Amino acid sequence: MPLNIPDKLPAIDVLEKENIFVMKATRAIHQDIRPLRVIILNLMPIKIATEAHILRLLSNTPLQVEIVLLHTADHISKNTSMEHLKAFYKTFHQIEGDKFDGMIITGAPIEHLEFEEVNYWNELQGIMDWTRTHVTSTMFICWGAQAGLYHFYKVPKYTLPQKMFGVFDHTVNNPLIPLIRGYDEVFHAPHSRYTEIRKADIEKIKDLEIVAESEEAGLFIVMSKTGRQIYVTGHAEYDPTTLKEEYERDIKKGLDIELPKNYFKHNNPSNMTKVRWKSHAHLLFLNWLNYYVYQMTPYNIEDID
Repeated sequence: MPLNIPDKLPAIDVLEKENIFVMKATRAIHQDIRPLRVIILNLMPIKIATEAHILRLLSNTPLQVEIVLLHTADHISKNTSMEHLKAFYKTFHQIEGDKFDGMIITGAPIEHLEFEEVNYWNELQGIMDWTRTHVTSTMFICWGAQAGLYHFYKVPKYTLPQKMFGVFDHTVNNPLIPLIRGYDEVFHAPHSRYTEIRKADIEKIKDLEIVAESEEAGLFIVMSKTGRQIYVTGHAEYDPTTLKEEYERDIKKGLDIELPKNYFKHNNPSNMTKVRWKSHAHLLFLNWLNYYVYQMTPYNIEDID
């Protein structure tokens, strides 16, 4: 599909080498079409890598999608240059009057903090409230999912005895839900987190539905029954080497970290395993864009409410 992203964004080179059709903004403006507008609030420290992860999965649809990148104003990034942020990102006050067909709120490696201790928590709360009237459907990823569930429903997060780290089997609870249309009965997905949300807490909330879960890793996809909020506790968007890079980073930090489960061949960090989650990751984003964004959003974007 034609991904309409800013000229010179570093992810363009990565995606074009993978034979992904990327349409630069200068070309897209000449097409007589109303593209879907998707805004990505990137909370990850290494933003360039996350851009490529997510844009890759937004590419598998015939729809034209215009991408807007957003960062928080209340936090100074230590791992992404200010030049990159100024060139390709906006802050909330620059777009708060706009409306968007879809939004993605990424995770962030700040699970050790209570939500109220996060220095951009107030700003994030304002953005999440804004999505209810300015965005057709929002996907929350990992810590972003925990933050959204806590903000909207007061669902707590719980610290795990050890990091949930690896690639795990999952099952779907209701195959008739369009979000997981085309999924196998058992599918794989990566997780990388120190905290969890619990099934018992979600089951108390009538507005939420558990879509997919794992016997070992717990909940994976929770959604509002309207489809306007999709909560994904894992990292379907991860590259083949992302868990390896996280493991090596933690080792260098001197952390007592176990090998990611079901990931390295023969549990040897020198041996990469075959990727087993790529097709379902593409399906997740394709189904979200089609059934919960494109099929639900009004043609006149200003009619979103």
